Parts: sequence; structure tokens; C-alpha cells
Amino acid sequence: MNPFNEKPKAIEKDFQNWKQMYPKSYDKRAIDPYTKTRIILMNGTEFEANWFSHQFARHVCDNDLRRDLAMTRMIEKQQQLKISLLKPANETILEHTIGYEQLAVDLTAELAKRELDCNVKTALDFALLEDFDHLYRYANLLEMEQGIAAEWLVGRYTEIMPGRPTIAHHRCPLDNVKRSINAKDSDTQTVLSTMIITAAEQQTMNYYMNVTNFASTDIGRKLYQEIALVEEEHVTQYESLMDPNATWLEMLLWHEYTECYLYWSCYMTETDAYIKSLWEENFAMEISQLHKAAELLKKYEHKEWQEVIKDPEFPAPLSLHENIEYVRKILDTTVQYTSDKEDYKLLKTLPKDANFFRYQEIINPSVQIVPSHNVIEEFISRRGADYRYQVAPSPVPELRNRREDNTSVGRKPNAADSTEFTCN
Repeated sequence: MNPFNEKPKAIEKDFQNWKQMYPKSYDKRAIDPYTKTRIILMNGTEFEANWFSHQFARHVCDNDLRRDLAMTRMIEKQQQLKISLLKPANETILEHTIGYEQLAVDLTAELAKRELDCNVKTALDFALLEDFDHLYRYANLLEMEQGIAAEWLVGRYTEIMPGRPTIAHHRCPLDNVKRSINAKDSDTQTVLSTMIITAAEQQTMNYYMNVTNFASTDIGRKLYQEIALVEEEHVTQYESLMDPNATWLEMLLWHEYTECYLYWSCYMTETDAYIKSLWEENFAMEISQLHKAAELLKKYEHKEWQEVIKDPEFPAPLSLHENIEYVRKILDTTVQYTSDKEDYKLLKTLPKDANFFRYQEIINPSVQIVPSHNVIEEFISRRGADYRYQVAPSPVPELRNRREDNTSVGRKPNAADSTEFTCN
């Protein structure tokens, strides 16, 4: 599939009226978990496109270009709101959060499994273990507060157990900035990976930032606050992978191409007939927006789209599915790594005055004040053991004890064994 070969409609034909814009919400008791994660992904992708366009408009003087951006941006916003409203009113914030973290785990794993750029793959594998642990923390809060077992929300496709403990995720901001790619020299899949994961993690960060004060208990509010700040780290990491040398119009083209690819992937892999029709509808809209971006690139920078996207054929559809064995492998081999400037290093190799240790002392002076730890400790005090869904014991022996929350793994040297990141 080459989206540049598709015939576009005129942009203005994609505006919808209020009746058309308001969708039928899914049934939270019947929806396939991966239909829900696709909805969350595309909500985030549209948000990223909309806000990229706003930032573009704030950095350009030509009002004709601004008007073209405004036209497309309004359609993007209509798309985003329609997708967002697929979530039903009776789905709680915490139930919906489980979908966010399942997306984070299985999207990151799927992108890592197909990524050929070792720098990008390592970044994906590193943050994978952190989102995996977030799923575990939120699942315990959900069971404790609402009596809902998250394993049924994730369809038992994704395990729920400790990853790299959340207390270990708090790093000095200096260590979250990574090496960027050069889009012109990179594989199409690599450029897509950096853009897709940035949009997805940004959506998660924004969701947590906006719902933190709506949580109904102090322990819940504190957990959302803590994990929202970890998502800030993840967004910083992932956005730093993107090509900073691309022009605004080149990046506009890549944004629209990425949206085309994702809607096509959703359409190719969707199992719900109604949702599938929405993916098809949105794909057609994105084709129009992609061709408009190519037109603007040619008009203002005198470049053909082929100079920016040299291999326009879509990679295989992005499929969201279970990745249990892959996650277990990464957990087994890399749980004791942390971030150190552009690199990732074993804790035992860091000097005692490393940024990581100094920042940990500031933000975690006592484990007793760390919200993610307190959620598990509170659950254990009430039930005698934490809540998990596992197909086998954890590959990390130090994380197998269900009656005690480990706060050393991923945070203290020699707290567990790890080997090395691997490249594809």
C-alpha cells in the first residue's frame, strides 16, 4: 500500500455535522481489549497531529499557510473527539487506565520486535518494563478500590506482575534525552516507530495529567501523580529520538503519513464491524490530508514528497496482540538497567555520584512516601498477597514474592541479575 497512489477528496468534504460526529460508544463488557487499545492509540495519534499543527502555526508568519493548517486541523480535532467518545460513560477512569497500560505494553513490544535501529529498539525495550510495572500498580488499585480483576479487562493477553519497579523509574531529566534519528537515512519503519510511540506515550501522559485530580482517593491521586511524571520522562525519551533536522513541512508530511499507516493498520486488524467502518472513514480523511501536506511542501519548500519519504510503501500492518514471551525476555535480561545520558547502563557500573542516585535521593528519600509502593503495601496488608495474573513465575526471582513489594530491583546495584539489550 502506497498512500500517495490513493485518490484524495477535497479537504472540506470531510467536515461532519453534530449527528455524524457523535459515535456509538462501545460496550465495556463485550469489547475486545485490542479494539479498545486501537481506539486509545488513534485518539492519541490525532491529538499529536492536532497539537503539532498548533505549534507549527505558532512558528510561521504566512497567514495563507496558517489558514491551510487551520482547515486540516479542525478536521483532525473532529476526528479526535469522535474517537475519544467511543469510550462509554460507564467506564471508570481506572478501568480505562488499564487499557492505556495494556496499549503501552503491547504496542511497545510490537514496535521493538520489528525495529532495525538498535538505538530505537533499546529505548523501546527500556521503557517497556516501566509501562509493564505501571499496569501492575494500577491493576492492584483497581481490584482494591472497585473489586475488578484487571486480567479480564486485558483479556488475559497481557500478564500483570511487577516489571522494573516504579520507584526505580525516577531519573534525572538529563538522562532522558537520547540520540535522534535522521529520517532521510532511516528505514520507514524506524521513522514510524519514533512517531507512533511518541504520540502514544504523550497521550498517556496527558490522560494521567488530566485525571489525577479526579481520582476518588488520596492513594489513587498520588499514584496517578507519580506515574504521570514517569510518562513525562518517557515522552522526553521518545521525542528525542525523532529527527530534529526535519523542517516543519517535512514533519507535517510524516505526521499525515503516520496517520494513514495507523488507520490502515487498524482497518486491516479490526474485528468489530462498526469500529472497522470508522477506521476506513478516517483512513480516507487522512489520504486527503496527506496529499494536502504534499501540496504545501511543494508550494512552500519546492520539494516533492519523494524527497522526504523515499520508501512510501507501508510496512506490514501494525498488529496489537499478546507479547507475553517477549516481555518476559526483556524483563529477564534488562531489569537492572537505568538511563545514563544517551546510553543505558547497568546500575553496578555507575559511579556513586551518578545523576540517577542523586535524583533518587531527592525524590525518594524514603520508600514509605512513594505512592506506587504504598498501593502494593496497602493491598498486601488487606489481602495477604498482591494481585497478579501470570502464566508462570516471574523470570526475575527477586520479583516473585507476593507478600512484599521489592523496592531495590532496578534501583540498587546487584539487586538482581541482568545481561544486555539485544538488537534485531
